[in-house]
Amino acid sequence: MEQLDNVMNTEIYNGTSLSDVLTLDFLAGILGNVVTGLLILLVGFLIAGWVRRRVVAISKRSARLDDTLFAFLGQIARYVVLVFTGLIVLNNLGIQTTSIIAALGAAGLAVGLALQGTLSNVAAGVMIIVFRPFKLGDFIEVAGEMGTVKDITLNTTELASIGNTQVIVPNASIWGNVIENYSVYSTRRAEWTFGVGYGANLKTAEEVILSTIMADERSKSDPEPFIQVNNLNDSSVDFLVRVWVESADYFQYQADMKRKVKEALDQHGVDIPFPTRTLMVERDEDGAIAAQ
Repeated sequence: MEQLDNVMNTEIYNGTSLSDVLTLDFLAGILGNVVTGLLILLVGFLIAGWVRRRVVAISKRSARLDDTLFAFLGQIARYVVLVFTGLIVLNNLGIQTTSIIAALGAAGLAVGLALQGTLSNVAAGVMIIVFRPFKLGDFIEVAGEMGTVKDITLNTTELASIGNTQVIVPNASIWGNVIENYSVYSTRRAEWTFGVGYGANLKTAEEVILSTIMADERSKSDPEPFIQVNNLNDSSVDFLVRVWVESADYFQYQADMKRKVKEALDQHGVDIPFPTRTLMVERDEDGAIAAQ
């Protein structure tokens, strides 16, 4: 009996003995704290969801605001609300949160050291989302890959290649490299080099090339097109041509003009040379080819 009394009077938590725990008042208090904590947690989740939706809705107010950025900010705001909710619940249960925060900080440091590669992708993802060097739907070239941006997450960016294959690029590879965005500006400058023979009339060749290109409805006259002799090669005189066009038409337009200019030069009898080599044959007095 004495041993039972000793067990019942043993302190088990914050000055509370087992005999205190077994009282109805104490159990009612614990149950009340648990119910209160659950209610706080439920309200916290509801508030976190509401805050996230309100932040995301800000991007709908103007076409200039980026949806990806505000979706990311909405998730951050949700997690912040949930963290504070968790701390309130723990305090309500009488748990000291100071030591828990310190332990989580130490654990976070250890995890961070173990996951440096992953965290570098996350850090790069945050930079991409905040500074927005590109957005969903842009056509970009980065880290040796070219395609249309389909999705941006904290770890990776998804591209749809020209051949419509999925390309997943780690964000660290994107942020640490040069990003070429083809969708930012509405127009692009197409450029070609056309070679004609040394015997060709350069004025005629220039007129044929320029008139053929500018006859296409996609060619822009403002800014003014550019054409001039740019190089004297071994077997050709090269014209450098630059014309502005809508960005959406660029690739097909550039290919079409190569064929049209070739056909136009042929029709006007302008020679388009190809590399040639002249051989000098030396013969001896008997007409035999001399040894070289």
